[in-house]
Amino acid sequence: MTSSNLILNRVFSKNTLKALLDGDKNAGNAYYAVIKRYLISSLNKKNKDLISEIYKTLKHTYRNEYYYKNTLLNNLLFKFHNPLKTTALTEIPVSKSIADFILLNGKATVYEIKTELDTFDRLNSQLINYYKAFDNVCVVVPEIKLETIKNKLKNHNVGIYYISKRGALKKYREPISYIAELDYDTIFKILRKYEYENIISKYYVLPDVSQFKYYQACKELFKTIPLDKVYSDFKVQLKQRTKINLELIQNVPKEIKSVVYFSKLKETEYKTLETFLERKFGG
Repeated sequence: MTSSNLILNRVFSKNTLKALLDGDKNAGNAYYAVIKRYLISSLNKKNKDLISEIYKTLKHTYRNEYYYKNTLLNNLLFKFHNPLKTTALTEIPVSKSIADFILLNGKATVYEIKTELDTFDRLNSQLINYYKAFDNVCVVVPEIKLETIKNKLKNHNVGIYYISKRGALKKYREPISYIAELDYDTIFKILRKYEYENIISKYYVLPDVSQFKYYQACKELFKTIPLDKVYSDFKVQLKQRTKINLELIQNVPKEIKSVVYFSKLKETEYKTLETFLERKFGG
């Protein structure tokens, strides 16, 4: 796992996906560069087959954050849960941390990813931050770090998952719900304007003040709602952030399921993606 592998980070990204769908060869040059660097032959191969080969390279030589998120999405959202009743979110700011992966159904669970490339230096502060807005928190590690995380985690409410050497997602222990640290300010900051307005409107008339004072006035009202109700409504609002066409996304290859899901493609873009995947590589 050397710095030369860093270009693999760019292949499975929203920017590269958009560039490939737009036919922008220059903007999508990470895809072409990786094919030339890592694959023995691309002659007469479809793009979907080349992507599969690139993903195998990722799996065996450079299990980056994308690989972990994609494994979580494929296994938890599309195998274990009903994707029409469950929502996945990524890169959500929570206090001074960024939640890697969040799953929302009847409950809300944060998954903090620590790959082979990561350290545990910031883990304790990250967990503290996550519990300010979510009651279920898990850490996901490679199998080789399982013993380390078991010994390091002092908070036994935190769930532990690991990814085996073969790439299977395994559960070591379930998270235990912990609500004592839920914080109004942290939750409010995560919400978008229309989301906190939706919550406040259930209990009060929205403030009739200047735009300058509006945010603070809303926050003050928000903080008078019982915390258990706020948290329940908060989860409902987050869950509604992602709407998917299950028929379309189920046909997407598992290797790019995560980047497609979080890119929120339009129906026409799914058709463009299908055409691209079936097309033979042009070099």
